Amino acid sequence: MEDNKSSRNKRRCSFCGRSENEVGFLITGINGCICDSCAEQAHEIVQEALSQKGRAAGELKLAELPKPKDIKAFLDQYVIGQDDAKRYLSVAVYNHYKRLLQTKDDSDVEIEKSNIIMVGSTGTGKTLLARTIAKLLHVPFTIVDATVLTEAGYVGEDIESILTRLLQVADYNVAEAERGIVFIDEIDKIARKGDNPSITRDVSGEGVQQGLLKLLEGSVVNVPPQGGRKHPDQKMIPVNTKNILFICGGAFDGIERKIAQRLNTNVVGYNAAKEQVKIDRSNLMQYIAPQDLKSFGLIPEIIGRLPVLTYLNPLDRTALRNILTEPKNSIIRQYVKLFEMDGVKLEFEPEVFDYIVDKAVEYKLGARGLRSIVETIITDTMFEIPSRNVDRFVVTLDYAKEQMGKANLSRLQMA
Repeated sequence: MEDNKSSRNKRRCSFCGRSENEVGFLITGINGCICDSCAEQAHEIVQEALSQKGRAAGELKLAELPKPKDIKAFLDQYVIGQDDAKRYLSVAVYNHYKRLLQTKDDSDVEIEKSNIIMVGSTGTGKTLLARTIAKLLHVPFTIVDATVLTEAGYVGEDIESILTRLLQVADYNVAEAERGIVFIDEIDKIARKGDNPSITRDVSGEGVQQGLLKLLEGSVVNVPPQGGRKHPDQKMIPVNTKNILFICGGAFDGIERKIAQRLNTNVVGYNAAKEQVKIDRSNLMQYIAPQDLKSFGLIPEIIGRLPVLTYLNPLDRTALRNILTEPKNSIIRQYVKLFEMDGVKLEFEPEVFDYIVDKAVEYKLGARGLRSIVETIITDTMFEIPSRNVDRFVVTLDYAKEQMGKANLSRLQMA
């Protein structure tokens, strides 16, 4: 009876309930105790919570920030070429960090954000640049597609859904989301549908551009937490977009004609007397100017809120060849890894790479076309190999041509 009484009177950990005989030692407080094991776990939890809070509060130091050259070097590992676009992106992201670290002082100089617009034909790497830079960042980052956006009240997504995605990435931490970066893809798809403004209701073109103005400039926007349509009974989350950096990208298919027209108009007056600068007709995108975006269908107010304009060069044969094999995440390395997981060593004859590049140039799909061509060549192999007892497979030029021929023939038969 006395033993039972003494066991009941033994001190116990208030967290796990174990007695002092079952643990290393107990730390006694006013109304309870904690054992050494629970104290260690509590310490780990506190450290993790503080580190997350530090990241959310942006406790970064200028010395710790990745410098523009470091950001570009990181991009170089994954994206071939496009040095101009990389430099613009690297500087913009670095300045965005510095803007977040700016403290109020007597100078009253407030650094404004410089939203970016990247122009380049399909498959040149606009979205890849955005996805790659997201791996390096210490701020929330999201990629949204402008093609689904419409004015409020119409079928599609409201403009505020852009910020819903950012909130989700930031685990609904509003303070953290308000320091984030948003990449708006396919920005050219919301160009004005007609030359004359607002003749008809342009709900997915000019209407969306008008709605984007308040987001790009910086204002408090009421965001539906789960996305979708706004309705009166829904609880909204106010988000201030003043410190959110917007990067826009688009193919602007056909804008070369606008650039060519502008370059050919300067044939009279003072400029005509100057020595004519030789124009590279094979890459007119490098001469892009804000007025070309206006001619394409972006309203002047949007262009003014995207002050940094950069371009991506069209990919030549050498760039396509390098994209196929060189980056850390190259297409060929991905397929080699897939086969490696089945215990098979996949190899390509060098001539196959040149053949793939030839087809990509023929189809005019840029880097995006490389994957579809490689997929076409080795789909049958990927179907057969897992069931066969082989440890090595070599893709020859004859095999690649045979597979492409079969694919083209089947498409003709389907047509």
